[in-house]
Amino acid sequence: MNARRVALALGAVVLAGAAAIGAVALRGPQVDALAVQSAPLVRTLQFSARVATLSRVDVGSTVTGRVAQVRVAEGAQVRQGDVLIELEADELRAALAQAAASERQAHARLAGLRSSGRSAAQAARAQADATLQAASASLARVQKLVADGFYSPAQLDDARRAVDVARAQQQSAQAQIEANADAGTDMVQAQAQLALAQAATQAARARLAQAVLRAPADARVLVREVEPGQIVQPGKALLSLALAGPTQLVAPVDERFLDQLQPGQKASVVADAFAGQRFAARVLSIAPAVDAQRGAIEVKFALEQQAPAFLREDMTLSVEVETARRDKALVLPQAALRSTGGADTATVLVLQDGRALARGVRLGLRTLDAVEVLDGLKEGDTVLRGGDLEPGDRVRPRTVQWASGTAATAGQQPGADAGAALTNAMGR
Repeated sequence: MNARRVALALGAVVLAGAAAIGAVALRGPQVDALAVQSAPLVRTLQFSARVATLSRVDVGSTVTGRVAQVRVAEGAQVRQGDVLIELEADELRAALAQAAASERQAHARLAGLRSSGRSAAQAARAQADATLQAASASLARVQKLVADGFYSPAQLDDARRAVDVARAQQQSAQAQIEANADAGTDMVQAQAQLALAQAATQAARARLAQAVLRAPADARVLVREVEPGQIVQPGKALLSLALAGPTQLVAPVDERFLDQLQPGQKASVVADAFAGQRFAARVLSIAPAVDAQRGAIEVKFALEQQAPAFLREDMTLSVEVETARRDKALVLPQAALRSTGGADTATVLVLQDGRALARGVRLGLRTLDAVEVLDGLKEGDTVLRGGDLEPGDRVRPRTVQWASGTAATAGQQPGADAGAALTNAMGR
């Protein structure tokens, strides 16, 4: 009797277990189920950038010489026209003095031609006129005396030669007067010599000025590569200056994200060394060409306020750009999409009467782990995720809470921000 009772009890247990297993099998596998809810959805890009001033110039000497003095140090702020470097200039000063003396000499010669030279030429002309007049009168007397037989023909020839000489002297004196005129050859030559001397003086003065290197504009000294006593030559950069102007940030961004960027977008910037001092910027411009070697495009950012004091040229920063935002959207995880029919359509499995049913949805904004549902679902619908499900299968839903950027866990509080970042981990 006891053995019979034990056998009956064991049979009952086996039947109960089989019934339980059958019931579970009929109910289907257990899968994650997410309730469709509205939440904020933010898409951002994150990448590295560097600090770059509006313009950067190298300062060097245009003449060969020895450095006498360096007036600035690295990091110094300079104003336009401030002396940066002085070269030894004794030889250049001597050359300027010599050129100035030659200029004064040419100027004196020109002034002499205009005053005493013209007076002397006029006097010579008057003397030549008088001599010609006397020679002509003498020739007339000799001609009469020769005709009367008192003088020989040889004396007539002498008188004629005297007239010719006097006339030549008159022409020479007239030519000298014309040469001393404003358009005369002597005046033109003297003016040319003066202009040549003035040009030589200007060239000597310019070479002397080149011995002093001055700041081309308000700037900050970034690099100093010169010391007193050093011989410098044209073509070698001695100082590197960052010209004063708006501070910009420059970042190489993967070309895959080009369609997400546009001028005016807001950005948040932080330096690794000053993590607690975040500041705002905006997209200023996007380069028209892509760097073929790196597959990147250069993006420039302008600061929204005065540059923080800790910023340094070429400092590396982390930039996060908000490329899209939905303050309220129906959000699903990317993993819930079963298949995609294109960029903006997909299929999901929804829970209905204990079974998985396929439903087409139209998609909007995407992030790395989340997607906006524009059509096909409504708030409160239950979407199934995971498992090897087929449409029509029975399922046992396991409700989980999910927010973009976090793992889905049972019992997580709903309403978390669904923002997510597309990270561009490109180097500088």
